[in-house]
Amino acid sequence: MTVKVAVIYYSATGSVHTLAQAVAEGAASAGAEVRLRRVAELASDSAIDQDPRWRRHADAATSIAQASVEDLAWADAFAFGTPTRFGAPAAQLKQFIDQAGGLWREGVLADKPVTAFTSAFNRHGGSEATILSLSNVFYHWGALIVPPGFTDPVVYGAGGNPYGTSLVSGPTGGGPDAAVLEAARYQGRRLARITIRLLGDGRAGDAAASVPGARESLAATTSPNHVSSRS
Repeated sequence: MTVKVAVIYYSATGSVHTLAQAVAEGAASAGAEVRLRRVAELASDSAIDQDPRWRRHADAATSIAQASVEDLAWADAFAFGTPTRFGAPAAQLKQFIDQAGGLWREGVLADKPVTAFTSAFNRHGGSEATILSLSNVFYHWGALIVPPGFTDPVVYGAGGNPYGTSLVSGPTGGGPDAAVLEAARYQGRRLARITIRLLGDGRAGDAAASVPGARESLAATTSPNHVSSRS
């Protein structure tokens, strides 16, 4: 079964971009069709030019397609990546998420698995708080949060963040090491595999509903307020 995963991220100097690529690789290795998308940059050129790393990555990232809300409608599951900004997601990612109100009202985002990853300058720079802040959005959507948890040794090897892969960039601005990249790939694989399991069950339920007498049985166990993720 092929599932569709949208990896949507914001990256200033490239660290989160590298994590996003690893998450996408992991999802693809589990058989998912993946869209890797960056959100629009909101900062001015003058602000970007103050940091050579920011300018370098901004120029290099033009080859990555820009995210749209259509990517959210297309996907069976999402992975969101952002740098930590004072313990919260970057404004660029939040601005993209704020455009999803229409899909939310239609129930399109409900019941879809979602996971998150981040990067911070310091080890205690707010990585967990950032992922938890994004989770508040997912609760409103009715999405199904899929954290890596402590479900594989690679999570411990990357620093032991059960909420989501988190990179500590440090004063040198170095990219993720091998352990962090492997944790990101694992997070992508886990998201894709759980989505496959969920959709497999859901499609079996759809098939059962077509059998005479089965529709009434399904209706008895389904909330009258349920909104289909396919609407």
